[in-house]
Amino acid sequence: MNKWMLITGMWLLSNGVQDAAESAPDWSAYTPRPVPSAAVAQGILSFDARATVGDFSGTTTTVRGEMTGGKDLSAVHGWVEAPVITLATGNERRDKDLNKSMESGRYPTMRFELAGVTPNAEQGDTVQVDLEGKFQIHGVERVVAIPAVVVLGTNAIRVQGSTALNLKDYRIGGLTKAWGMLRMYEGIVVHFDVTFAAVAGFSAS
Repeated sequence: MNKWMLITGMWLLSNGVQDAAESAPDWSAYTPRPVPSAAVAQGILSFDARATVGDFSGTTTTVRGEMTGGKDLSAVHGWVEAPVITLATGNERRDKDLNKSMESGRYPTMRFELAGVTPNAEQGDTVQVDLEGKFQIHGVERVVAIPAVVVLGTNAIRVQGSTALNLKDYRIGGLTKAWGMLRMYEGIVVHFDVTFAAVAGFSAS
């Protein structure tokens, strides 16, 4: 190889690495700050699933919940829930099958109980956290830790994240139909994007 081509290639590579380093987010250690008590103002809960007939998603915007405030994020706990029947996949027959599998008449809500928050790093008002708590789905409770991003606004707190979930862990059956020819796979990915509005009159003192 021509040495000038080699030198040029090394220069381009070093500049590319430098550019990538300069464009990388500057995450730093979390700085504790007061967090207000709040209630859900709006939210989207959804899931991505795979099946033999193709991938699909389910979504609901019927979300409610509350969170307590405190001296910082580590003191926060609360809950978020949504009615199973409000999940929509864009196919009415599939929605009926979903409600049958999840026995929505017997177990009408999906719920996450937040027991604690572990802040890891921040960039401005955005904080990387782990949400510790438990899912309550189809009459089953399971302890989980979910990586998420929290954006702390003046009067609102936005929480976004995703986590894998296995339907078998929650005893959800009815995934196979037509003598096994049609099948929904048990592994899904759950997404959430929930904004909490601060409750007036909160004091962290």
